[in-house]
Amino acid sequence: MNLGDNRTSVVQAVDSGLLAGAVTLAWQQGKMLQVNEIGYRDVEAGLPMQRDTIFRVASMTKPVTVAAAMALVEEGKLTLTDPVTRWLPELADMQVLVDPAGPLDRTVPARRAITIDDLMTHRSGLAYVFSVGGPISRAYGRVSLRQDQDHWLAEISQLPLVHQPGERLTYSQATDVLGIAISRIEGKPLHTVLAERIFEPLGMSDTGFFISPDKRARAATMYRLDPESGLQHDAMGPIPVTEPRFCQGGAGLVTTVDDYLRFARMLLGGGDVDGVRVLSPESVESMRTDRLTAEQKQFPFLGLPFWVGRGFGLNLSVVTDPAKSGQLYGPGGLGTFSWPGAYGTWWQADPANDLILIYLIQNYPNMSAPAEAVAGNTSLAKLQSVQPKFVRRTYGALGL
Repeated sequence: MNLGDNRTSVVQAVDSGLLAGAVTLAWQQGKMLQVNEIGYRDVEAGLPMQRDTIFRVASMTKPVTVAAAMALVEEGKLTLTDPVTRWLPELADMQVLVDPAGPLDRTVPARRAITIDDLMTHRSGLAYVFSVGGPISRAYGRVSLRQDQDHWLAEISQLPLVHQPGERLTYSQATDVLGIAISRIEGKPLHTVLAERIFEPLGMSDTGFFISPDKRARAATMYRLDPESGLQHDAMGPIPVTEPRFCQGGAGLVTTVDDYLRFARMLLGGGDVDGVRVLSPESVESMRTDRLTAEQKQFPFLGLPFWVGRGFGLNLSVVTDPAKSGQLYGPGGLGTFSWPGAYGTWWQADPANDLILIYLIQNYPNMSAPAEAVAGNTSLAKLQSVQPKFVRRTYGALGL
């Protein structure tokens, strides 16, 4: 199968200086169809992208944290309906803003406790600095991630919720909170729990919240695209080589294209990869099943009509109508599931076609523009179109 044309948009973006480089992958029916290594992981040093290049994957962390939580569900250590206050007493007696964009002191009591399900579906009432506006956005911006998880949660718990728990979806740091719950349930750091539950069984040896010093040369440099001066390499420092004080379950992982393929294959295969079972078919089905109500889908997602032909499972978007979804977001059969990352990393698994695509870049977005904070693209339309063209051309070459 010749997929050569599917990389054209990526190569053009690199050649024109919009992108430093990328690693892309196409896998179908148990076979690796293609791995593209395009451009540079470090332009200044002349280091090319390689198949084993290590990328920060931001929100692609979220489904991994949820998968680890589902493993604990299977062992009876928690249920989706459990109030999180069982392990996170800081979140008891929460207040809710009367007006999501209004003053922080105009609140009413939460009508019920936040549940594990609320955290997994972003219906808790928590937020991100870029997913809300007004005083609550500024308040989130003042909470430092450079402290341990307990002090961070103590600060977050003092902020009012932006809506009642369960009422609607607001993209948020809920998965970071879920990671803290997992850590407390197991009595171990989150990175240890994810290693034991996910990474080690699946052989994801290059995935974690930090890397060993000998792997640093394989890490992709984070670039920021300035509309006037082009690529800037001062967007972010190096990947940590020691455990962070706060391992963010919603954003902190680094990985490689082959490692994340193992995780995606696990979800596509109903919890099993090459005879290694990480989750039950029932747990994976829960993750891949739309949980949003029709009313909740009427709310834009970070300013986008994201739920056209789509739903949301346990931190996985799910295609519910391929024709409608495809018009906006490209091809994918019924049940196709995915979740992107802020630095341009993207993947999707398509059960109808037994197909997985992965697209990894390192592009620091404009975090003041909500849609970019999840899509990982700058405001430049040419760069925004690179990944969708890769997907469409891949499906076209496969005759799908």
